[in-house]
Amino acid sequence: MALMITDECINCDVCEPECPNDAISQGDTVYVIDPEKCTECVGHYDTPQCVEVCPVDCIPKDPKHVESREALQIKYERLMAAKR
Repeated sequence: MALMITDECINCDVCEPECPNDAISQGDTVYVIDPEKCTECVGHYDTPQCVEVCPVDCIPKDPKHVESREALQIKYERLMAAKR
């Protein structure tokens, strides 16, 4: 499952640099997460780094993008292969 950022985001800028997949960017009003790039940090870390640093706890799982841990691992491998 990819993550999402809710409108409770305060645009503090701490999540964007923590994302190893560059899935987080500034949206129109709050930061947004690209579900095609979000692996919940699978392949990089044990826990999603954006969630770890978010001071307002506004990064839940995105119910519109349900994925298993195995699917997230496959996405991670695809993203890493594309960087080569």
